[in-house]
Amino acid sequence: MRIATIGTGRIVHEFLDAVEMIDGTECTAVYSRTKETAQTLAEKYQVDTIYTDLTEMFSAPDIDAVYIASPNSLHFKQSYDALSHGKHVICEKPFTTTVEETEQLTALAKKKSLLLFEAIKNIHLPNYQLISEHIERIGDIKFVQCNYSKYSSRYDALKNGETPNVFNLEFAGGALADLNIYNLHFIIRLLGEPESIEYTANKHPNGIDTSGIAVMKYPDFIAECVAGKDARSLNFSIIQGEKGYISVKNGANGCDEITVDIEGKAYHLNNQTVDNHLYYETKVFSEIFKDNDLERCYAMLEHSHSVMNAYETARKSADIIFPSDEA
Repeated sequence: MRIATIGTGRIVHEFLDAVEMIDGTECTAVYSRTKETAQTLAEKYQVDTIYTDLTEMFSAPDIDAVYIASPNSLHFKQSYDALSHGKHVICEKPFTTTVEETEQLTALAKKKSLLLFEAIKNIHLPNYQLISEHIERIGDIKFVQCNYSKYSSRYDALKNGETPNVFNLEFAGGALADLNIYNLHFIIRLLGEPESIEYTANKHPNGIDTSGIAVMKYPDFIAECVAGKDARSLNFSIIQGEKGYISVKNGANGCDEITVDIEGKAYHLNNQTVDNHLYYETKVFSEIFKDNDLERCYAMLEHSHSVMNAYETARKSADIIFPSDEA
């Protein structure tokens, strides 16, 4: 799989580090708005081709797939244009800003028999798989708690009067989109879509959420998702059942180790051997590409659709409105 990248941030470096670990997968081109910005990335990963024009890159015959790690508000258009040019797409979370955008991308991918992935790492982690294998042991679930909080240096800039992309409605930022989305994926992949979801947020005067709590109601239990970019916390996830619980070290984003406690007897499990967690999702995408397994890809898109539905509902319940909502 010959991949071109959009974006030059930290996550792109992690992704390309993962690509280097997987046979049959390579980066053949990088894009940035300026050649100077792209040059640093290209030199680090020994990539020969640099683009500053997206249409030119999407038209290149030696590119199979495009990895998109641009600001959230650009995900839909860049993914749509790449698919329109016959390229497979790996798009960073959050997949899109609205459910309608997700549905449009999915429809286009299916029409053209192309692969379309949301790059959300936690649901591909080996320890996450362990959770699904052991969850029935804890009995009927009554409560789920997830906290993924990470103080952002860009929050200091926000307090100083600047408006970084991640705290900008125009770029579809905020704590729900950037951090709490991991919690939504974590819970919905395991337990399905909730009957309802409501988001209560701490909001900056510009309307963006700097932290917040999403409460998801299911027929027999409640799930609580906390995330903050304006505060520090111990990150954790815990699933509580009548017979025991499963706790997750470093929370929904890390899944560094899981503890299964059944009636007071604890088991500590860890199947993750690679520090770069993006390796696991990239390996899955590479396998699907190699096998041209459209069915497996589109099943994953159904999950992304469920998450986007919960995400958009939660966001609007807190009156967080993006330009795409009004388009």
